[in-house]
Order: sequence, then C-alpha cells, then structure tokens
Amino acid sequence: MTTIDRGTLLDQARARTGLCDFGEATFVEPLERLVDSINRESRLSKVGRFAVPEMLIAALVNRLEIEHWYTRHPEIEEQQIVAPLFGIGLPRTGSTALGYMLSLDRNTRVLREWESGRPCPPPETMTEHTDPRIAAAQAAADGFEALVPKLRDMLPRGIEGPQECYTLLQLSFSTSALEAFMHVPSYVQWVLSPDFDMEPAYRYHRRVLKLLQWRCPPRRWFVRTPAHMFALDALNRVYPDAQFVMTHRDPVKALPSLCSLMHQIRSAFVTDPQPEAFGRAQAAQWALALERTFEFRARIGEARFFDVSHRRQMGDPVVQIRALYDRLGWYFDPALDDRIRSWQDMNPKGAHPVDSAFFGLDAATLTQQYDFYVLRSTGLL
Repeated sequence: MTTIDRGTLLDQARARTGLCDFGEATFVEPLERLVDSINRESRLSKVGRFAVPEMLIAALVNRLEIEHWYTRHPEIEEQQIVAPLFGIGLPRTGSTALGYMLSLDRNTRVLREWESGRPCPPPETMTEHTDPRIAAAQAAADGFEALVPKLRDMLPRGIEGPQECYTLLQLSFSTSALEAFMHVPSYVQWVLSPDFDMEPAYRYHRRVLKLLQWRCPPRRWFVRTPAHMFALDALNRVYPDAQFVMTHRDPVKALPSLCSLMHQIRSAFVTDPQPEAFGRAQAAQWALALERTFEFRARIGEARFFDVSHRRQMGDPVVQIRALYDRLGWYFDPALDDRIRSWQDMNPKGAHPVDSAFFGLDAATLTQQYDFYVLRSTGLL
C-alpha cells in the first residue's frame, strides 16, 4: 500500500514550479488531515494510487503559481468581486444545467472547467477561446470519461462550460467534495463539523476569482457548488453582498441519483467504495446542509435568495430564469431566450436508472428524513 506524505507533496510542487510561496498557511492542517484520512481509510485502486497524489500536487502547484502572479502584479488585489451570484441546493437538482444556461449570457462570468484546473497564467480576453489549456483540459476530460464512461449520460459536460467552484475550495483542501474521488469519512466529518473554519478557504476562493477576472471580464460572477450550503456563514463573511439561487428537487429522486454519480467516480479510484454506508452517510450529510441553509436564510432574510424548481426547469427554463433576472435587476436580452431553449434542446436529460437499495436508501426513510425540507419547499419539488 502506497503511503502519501505531506512533505513529499509540498516538495514535489516546489520542484515542478521552482516556487516556494504557498500563501496563507491555513491550508496546511486541512491537507494534513486529508492525507491522514487517505492513508488510513482509502483503499486506493491502481488508478487512485497515481491520480490522488497528482490531484493534491496539482492543487499545491496552483497555489504556488497564484501567489507568484500576485507577487508580480500586486494590483490584482485591487480587483473587486461585486454581488456574486452563488448557486446552491442539493446535488442532482438541475444546478449544472442552470449553470450552463446562465453562462449563455455574455454579461455573466463563470468559472470555466479549463481555467478551474489551471488558473495560471490568468486568462486574457484576446486568447480566452484559443488558450492551449483548453486542448490540454479536453484531453484530460476525454481520459476521465474513458475511465468513467457512464458520466456522459449523467450531466452536461464541456471544457469551456461552467465548472463547480468546489475546485477553488479544493486549493485550500477544505471541501467534502473530495470524497467523490476517495473514501475519507474522518476528514469529511472534520470539515463539516461546526468547529471547522471555512473562512480562509473562501478568502482564497475570492483571491482566485480576482485573478481570473483581472484580464478577462465580465465581472458579474455566477459560481456554484452544493458544498456551499455547509458553510454559508463563512461565505457571507467573505462575500457580504452575495446573492443566492437555490435549486430544488424531490430528495427521494436527488439523493439516489447523487450516490449513483459519485459511486461511478469513486469506483475508479478506490477498491472498496462501500455503497450502502456511503449512501446513508450522504443522506445524513445533505440533510445537515439543508438545515444549515434554512437557518442561515432565517437569519439574513429572504431578499438575497431565489428558488428554482428542477421540475419547472425541465419544462420551460426561461420562465424561472427571467424571474431570477427580475429579482437581481439584470437585463434579460431577448436573444438569450432562444439561446437557452436551443441549449436545452441540444442537451436532453440522459437516461440514468438508479437502484436506491444498492446505496442503502429507500423512499420511506428519505421522505421521513427530509420532511422538514419537503414541507418548506411546497410547490418547488
């Protein structure tokens, strides 16, 4: 069994870049906890033994390069991230499709998949569609889809399309989303505990957005990941003018679908993905996320939130998106109407049958576990 060593990861990142400044040291303890959890709990497959250390080194390389750009161009710090729109909600509630449709507005900046993996050098308007990282990212995505072929039917994908911004939290090793690639229950429990401070991770999240918009507007950001729901107070301290769009779907459908998606990925990286234990853990975890979200909404009020129904989005997404624009005070270009409908026609929902029992889930238990959510979300599910 290969043991991952934190010091070796740091040394390899330094050697690959010739740089030594990782920025704030707040990432060190999360990295230590993650590495310890991987070594004790993840039975990595042959692919995982290679891919997981590379994933960690890549995050460290990105930190080194980001700090290097800030050192060379301190004016980047002067960039402002104004009233960003954050997409939240249970996973598998149509948030990926919503992200793609909102990205069709040329006035909206999203985190594109190719730049989320390699944010440096910061993209430039003149070359943002010819950047060599696009081809490199496409080759990597093709390899990943060959490893997890069912992924194509599970969600829209595209290198120049929007990526979840958990990848920016990953630069601080502070996101439970990493469990899609490895079995790390003790690390996840720690990251999701009320004692864990996510504010440093969100400060770094903002640091990367500043870098990305510096030479490549627009500056009206839409970023998303369900993982934000675990730490909205920390997010709000860093982004006090943030707005939120929350997607909704019946958890009896969403949770098994999530488990199936993550199981496909985990099975490539670990030898024992433990589907039943994982399914029950996910059900408890996302109920906690919703509880924290509704507590947060109650504290700050509803003015900064807009709700989107997955069911209605599948029928006619433009109606809800127009209403979202009205709430935000954004101009809705009539041409956007056709672009949204055309995108939906070209990206029909793929077939994704799920055996809930395989993940230790059943409709009756989920209905009871999420009754607080269902009652609060009447008309949205």
